[in-house]
Amino acid sequence: MKVSIFATCLVDMFQTEVGRATVELLERLGCELDFPTTQLCCGQPAYNSGYVKEAREAMKNMIRTFEHAQYVVTPSGSCATMFRDYPHVFKNDSEWCEKAESLAAKTYELTQFIVEVLGVEDVGAKLQGKATYHTSCHMTRLLKVGDAPFKLLQHVEGLEVKPLVNSHNCCGFGGTFAVKMGDISERMVDEKVNHIDETEVDYLIGGDCGCLMNIGGRIERRGKEIKVLHIAEVLNSH
Repeated sequence: MKVSIFATCLVDMFQTEVGRATVELLERLGCELDFPTTQLCCGQPAYNSGYVKEAREAMKNMIRTFEHAQYVVTPSGSCATMFRDYPHVFKNDSEWCEKAESLAAKTYELTQFIVEVLGVEDVGAKLQGKATYHTSCHMTRLLKVGDAPFKLLQHVEGLEVKPLVNSHNCCGFGGTFAVKMGDISERMVDEKVNHIDETEVDYLIGGDCGCLMNIGGRIERRGKEIKVLHIAEVLNSH
């Protein structure tokens, strides 16, 4: 199984440990990995802000970068969703539409790939403690990744996963939303942190670095002793 890793901007610049955990995890599961060095941003920030022309240039670069990949796997439901949306962006472009469709068809979020493609639910991970899981908006509502993270977490030895009240609610990040609508974003993440605190857990786990950065920052500012982990880090613990 040949897999090309799409690291994402946040992993590359801020949370490199998530990238390392992703690589080590997939290697243990028998995947042959490569990391195309021409990968940059998927274009989502510009696209969501209305800069479609500029975003298309970034997207074309990513299509070229992963053109010959067998599978593209990323530890981000949000960025995987952007790849899956490329056919819509290029639907009226005869030169790029088919290439966009090809990339979308072979792109998977990490847990989705492990469960649905590799057919694995127990990766042999171990982590002692109690945790709750944040279901990010893009990953669940657009990419339609539902049970995969929970199937994997339930097999982590020593880990008790507790339900999160209003888990479907947005954490307030939303990319540029957190910058443009800072006051509203702050109230949203405060509500999320309140519910996390109510669960009395040791860990908050999620599958999107943007959400985890937003929630984790608020947890730290409020002095809560809850460790924030990407699910790749949890699944790679042993």
